[in-house]
Amino acid sequence: MFCGSRLSAPGPQEKRFAAYIEGLAKAAGHEDRHAPLKDYCKGLLLPGERKSIEPMAARLDPHHTQRTRQSLHHLVAKAPWSDEVMLEQVRRHVLSSMQKRGPVVAWIVDDTGFPKKGKHSVGVTRQYCGQVGKQENCRVAVSLSVATWDSSLPIAYRLYLPKEWAEDAERRSGVAPWSETTS
Repeated sequence: MFCGSRLSAPGPQEKRFAAYIEGLAKAAGHEDRHAPLKDYCKGLLLPGERKSIEPMAARLDPHHTQRTRQSLHHLVAKAPWSDEVMLEQVRRHVLSSMQKRGPVVAWIVDDTGFPKKGKHSVGVTRQYCGQVGKQENCRVAVSLSVATWDSSLPIAYRLYLPKEWAEDAERRSGVAPWSETTS
């Protein structure tokens, strides 16, 4: 699937994964978003510590890094696809598979901090970040997940907006919610 050196036909897992990614691409809406979304997913799965757009673009297509970066940036920061439609597609595909192994036994509300080096991405401020265990520049998302005894699935996800962002309409107006303007 993503491995260019593979000589044999894709197996059942690769076929299921390809169908899953195709469903995500369709959930992104317009056909112009399909290839960038597939590239973005591939970039997240490729080896490499940094998963922001610039390093992913360099790994995806080292000979056309700028063009790939622009395509990924447009998908993430500017393209008007719906996160709710995307999560619905994920739920449709994943929840039924999870429930084949057992029923949903819990609903989980969680907050997750994402460390960020800059201050310009929406929601980034100095606040407690669980990933580093201390106050740090980060943004925080709150998720709702369902869980079986052996797996869980986020079904709703929202960015937490700190007071300094919530009260500053001018600051919020110029940046897409998950923009990768800083790493």
